[in-house]
Amino acid sequence: MAAADGAASVGTMPVQQLRSGDHAFVSYEDDDAGRDVVTTFAWTGLARHEKVMVFSSPQVDESEVWNSLDAPGPLLGAARERGQLVVSSMRALIHPAPHFTPERQWQRIQEETGRALKEGYSGLRTYIDMHWVADLDADVAVMMHRESNAQHLFTDRPYTEICAYDSRSFAPDVLTAMHRAHPCRLLSHLGELHVEQSPGTVRLAGEADVATREQFLSAVREGLQRTADAQRLTLDMSQLIFLSAACAVDLLRLAASSEDHGIRALCHPAGARILRRAGAENMPNLLLSEVTR
Repeated sequence: MAAADGAASVGTMPVQQLRSGDHAFVSYEDDDAGRDVVTTFAWTGLARHEKVMVFSSPQVDESEVWNSLDAPGPLLGAARERGQLVVSSMRALIHPAPHFTPERQWQRIQEETGRALKEGYSGLRTYIDMHWVADLDADVAVMMHRESNAQHLFTDRPYTEICAYDSRSFAPDVLTAMHRAHPCRLLSHLGELHVEQSPGTVRLAGEADVATREQFLSAVREGLQRTADAQRLTLDMSQLIFLSAACAVDLLRLAASSEDHGIRALCHPAGARILRRAGAENMPNLLLSEVTR
């Protein structure tokens, strides 16, 4: 069975699914964490012919940032030379203003977005390490106001932003508030599988593969158990960037063993194709709904 569906809701997602107009939160807790996120974010932007600006932590030398972006070899030279990929700092962005204000930062981001378009790029994306708050001796409450009131930067504009918070440097209540303030929340590492259980629904984001197969199986089983009385489960896989054939077969086996249980599986076209090849269309209790965002 198959059906069409509308856009997926925005929530926790892998960095690969960010689109133009997204404002995302991500946190990390050690010096090496998050490098795969910023690298994937930058490379994806370059592939989409967007301009990419990385505002790295002031504590990290610029050469280290370039090395991490270009690992394992020098392939970004041309993008760097033509100005499509820029490594900078918040201090440089707001110059010559000596102090941070939301209005000054908003103005500069709008200017940089316009410049990217004039230079022929399809938009601008920025990765902002929030260590700039301490570096500029900015008031945390002012920063939080900026984060919670920046919608105008994204509405109907080709601008995408990740705000990366070192969880060792911000109070837990600040991190919680900022997590809630951003429309998008990112998985902190590539290869993760994020599970959310709610009444009638299991929501999955990230990658369902050999490394996360047991977690995938456990999540679906728990969802089926929780909805045993209603015998109706929505399995939202629209934020999966990878569904392995093994996990697809596991899902069909669970559906077959729960034949009185109606399962609606929301997934992107690629995931739907894998499930169909595994035999999903022969499962009368499994409805595939293709989702695009």
